[in-house]
Amino acid sequence: MSQFIINAFADESDGKLAGQIDALKRNRLSGLEIRGVDGKNIADTSLEKVKDISAQLADNGLNVWSVGSRLGKIKITDDFAPHLEEFKRTLEFASVLGAGYIRLFSFYIPKSDDPGIYADEVMERLSRFIESANGSNIKLCHENEKGIYGDIASRCLEIHTKLPQLGCIFDPANYIQCGQDTLEAWDMLGHYVTYMHIKDALPNGSVVPAGKGAGNIKILIEKYKANGGKGLTIEPHLTVFSGLSELERDGDKSLVGEYRYSSKEAAFDVAVSALRELI
Repeated sequence: MSQFIINAFADESDGKLAGQIDALKRNRLSGLEIRGVDGKNIADTSLEKVKDISAQLADNGLNVWSVGSRLGKIKITDDFAPHLEEFKRTLEFASVLGAGYIRLFSFYIPKSDDPGIYADEVMERLSRFIESANGSNIKLCHENEKGIYGDIASRCLEIHTKLPQLGCIFDPANYIQCGQDTLEAWDMLGHYVTYMHIKDALPNGSVVPAGKGAGNIKILIEKYKANGGKGLTIEPHLTVFSGLSELERDGDKSLVGEYRYSSKEAAFDVAVSALRELI
C-alpha cells in the first residue's frame, strides 16, 4: 500500500487511545482520522487532553491525518451559533493535533421537504465555516452522507461548484445508501476529491468489506490513483461500534449485514485486509 497514505477511524477498533494506537501499528497504517477517544467525541474533550493525545501518537510514530468531526450533523433548522463555536474549538484542536483536514457535513434536511428550499442556508453555513478557517492551513472537506443536503452527487457537485475552497471526501457506501451509483458520482466529482473513505455496501445498504459490495471500490481506487490521489481512510462499519447512533439522524440506522465479527478488533483488521487485497 506504499503508493497511498492509509489512515483509519481507529475508534472502530477500540474506544481507548491505547487500543487505537495498537490497531494502527498492528495493521501498519500511517495515522488516524480522529473521531472518538476514551469515550468522548474529540470536540467534547479538553485542550489538555488533546495535547496529551498528540504527544502519545507522536511517541508511537503516528499522526492525525484528519479530524473526523460531527460538524454539520445538526438540523438545518437548528440554531447555528453554538455549532459555530464547536467548529472554532475543533479547529483549535485540529491545529494542536497537526491535522491537515477537518471532515464536515452539510446539515440534516427535513425528510418531507424539498432540499432545494434550504440550499441558500446550507451554503451560508458552510461559508461561515470556511471564513472561520481562513489562515489556519487546515482544509475543510465535505463528506457525502445520507440525510444531509449533500447526500447525492448532484447536490455535492452544487456544493463544490459554489464553494471551491471546500475539499471533497468521497464515501462510496454512503452513496449506495442513498441509491446513488458510485461510478456516476465519481464522473461528476472525481476532480474535486481530496481523499476517500474506504467503506463498501450492498444495494440494500448493509456495510461489507471493501470489494464485497456495490461500491466499485477497486475501480474507484484506480481512478483516484490516476488523478494523483494518495489519501485513504478506512472506515469499517462492519460492527455497530460505540457512538454510531450519535452520528446518524433520528430514524436512520446503518445495517450491519452478513459480515459479523467476534470483536471490534477483528472487524477492523478484516477491513484493512480487504483494502490491502484490492490494492
